[in-house]
Amino acid sequence: MRIITGTARGMKLETLDGEEIIRPTSDRVKEGLFSAIQFDISGKRVLDLFAGSGQLALEALSRGADSAVIIDESEKAVEIIKTNAKKTNLMKKCRIARQDYSEYLKSANNREKFGLIFLDPPYSKDIPGEVLKKLCRTDIIEDNGIVVCESEHDNMNEDIYNLKFIKKYKYGRTFIAIFTKKDDTGEGEAEKNEN
Repeated sequence: MRIITGTARGMKLETLDGEEIIRPTSDRVKEGLFSAIQFDISGKRVLDLFAGSGQLALEALSRGADSAVIIDESEKAVEIIKTNAKKTNLMKKCRIARQDYSEYLKSANNREKFGLIFLDPPYSKDIPGEVLKKLCRTDIIEDNGIVVCESEHDNMNEDIYNLKFIKKYKYGRTFIAIFTKKDDTGEGEAEKNEN
């Protein structure tokens, strides 16, 4: 597992042993994901829930994101994230916390805003839809912000509350769904750019 491009390009990242604990996003999936959002990263404030090794947030920072809040409920994962943030020289741009995702969303509501949000819940929990709904009930997504959700289920292909479904990609058993926050007209920025 490595940083693909940007200021920390080629830097190898550490992860915890055991797929049950952390299922890292493969380099192939990560390359596809970041190709899809490459013009939506620069200057953005990033939130990485279920961060695992922190690789998605660190990749975004390496590619020009402004800062990142990186959340995981596992103490071991948080230690790995800190190690990787220091190793990539991106620690100054990170705020790393051990916290349950739903508690974090409650505490951040109406207090923080993000332009790019990564949701990669453990496959065993089967909760991406639940996480998206909880996220939509908060006011933490910037206008026209991007939400990227990783899942092993092919069931995220429609609008959810204030999120407009944009596109879905499949890599092996992994599905990546991309959403954008709707503006007041009901359209997302990515949708307007495609017209």
